[in-house]
Amino acid sequence: MPSSSHPRRPTANEFDSDAATRLRMSRIRRRDTRPEWLLRRALHARGWRYFVDRPVRGVSRGRPDLLFPRLRVAVFVDGCFWHFCPAHTHLPRSNATYWHAKLLANRQRDARHDAELTRAGWRVVRV
Repeated sequence: MPSSSHPRRPTANEFDSDAATRLRMSRIRRRDTRPEWLLRRALHARGWRYFVDRPVRGVSRGRPDLLFPRLRVAVFVDGCFWHFCPAHTHLPRSNATYWHAKLLANRQRDARHDAELTRAGWRVVRV
C-alpha cells in the first residue's frame, strides 16, 4: 500500500545486504539507547520521576521516550540519523533515494506526533 508520505519498502530480493550490514541494523534499538539512558540517569539523580516508553492516553500514536504525566511533558530522545537531523545526517551511499524518502517520512511522522500531542495539551520536547 504505497503512499506519497511513506517510502516504498524494497522487496526481499531487490537489494541484498551483506552479513555485516544485517548484523549492524539488527542491533539498532528502539528504546533504552545510550543517549536515553544518560538523560534518564541525570534526571533521576536530580530527583525527577517519569515513565519510560509509555503511550499517552488519548493520543493515537507515538510513545515518548520519557513521560511526565503531571507536568504533561513528553520527551523524545531523537537520534540524528533516524530523525533526519539537518545538521548531522549523512545519507548512505547505497539506496540513497530510498533512505532519503524513508528519513523524510520519519521527520514528517515526528511532526504529526508533535501536533497531536500539542492539541491534546502536552508539551513536546525533542532532544
